Amino acid sequence: MSAVPVRNDKELELMRASGEITARALKRVLESVEPGVTLLELDKIAEEEIERLGGKSSFKTVPGYRWATCLTVNDEVVHGIPRDIKLIEGDILGIDLGAVFKGWHTDTAWSVLVGDWKLGDGDWKEKERFLKAGERALWEAVGQAREGKRLGDISAAIQETIEGAGYSVVKSYIGHGVGRSPHEEPEIHGVGEYGTGLHLKKGMTLAIEVIYTAGSDRVKVEDDGWTVATADSSLGGLFEMTVIVGKKQAEVITDWRKV
Repeated sequence: MSAVPVRNDKELELMRASGEITARALKRVLESVEPGVTLLELDKIAEEEIERLGGKSSFKTVPGYRWATCLTVNDEVVHGIPRDIKLIEGDILGIDLGAVFKGWHTDTAWSVLVGDWKLGDGDWKEKERFLKAGERALWEAVGQAREGKRLGDISAAIQETIEGAGYSVVKSYIGHGVGRSPHEEPEIHGVGEYGTGLHLKKGMTLAIEVIYTAGSDRVKVEDDGWTVATADSSLGGLFEMTVIVGKKQAEVITDWRKV
């Protein structure tokens, strides 16, 4: 593993500006999610919002990728290509997007249920429980991103929370460093042991991802060459935040709930 950079104050200010664009774009897409909307429409909304705020799509800098978002539905897990399909009541939608601002990249993702609560619908309740476990794992992992902790602490927190809820971590796709490019060192796995791995330092910038399924951890790449789905057709979930490692706690710079 090559050296993981520690950002200076100027670089961190640019990362914060990029993160705000990313967070606002995610919030705008989340506000647009409803039955009947297509994935392509949501992708267009994301790109227009990123550009309106002065950024560009980070994902479009990835060779061969032509969209501003990755959108996954139900049994899809990551890297879903936006398609001309309409969302329906009860779908689980994963929204993954990123912005680049003055050369600095940030990345975020969130999964939601489409539509309104159905009273007494056990299937709906189980989907809600599934998503709450992923969100809880994300914040547990973010809580480990502070100076003096180690990379394995982040991974272990994800694994402990997801497996403790009865679900599976996808081991073949991982979180990562982020900054001057969309994907940098270090690799941040979703499984690990506390007290192991890289020593975290204040000013490192990380994209922490929780990638998990309701069933087996085995996944497959669909015929489009991008979309990753569960091998057993179980539900997939995705939550991600870009953070700055802090002295006492992580600074989350892509939190859509706070913009």
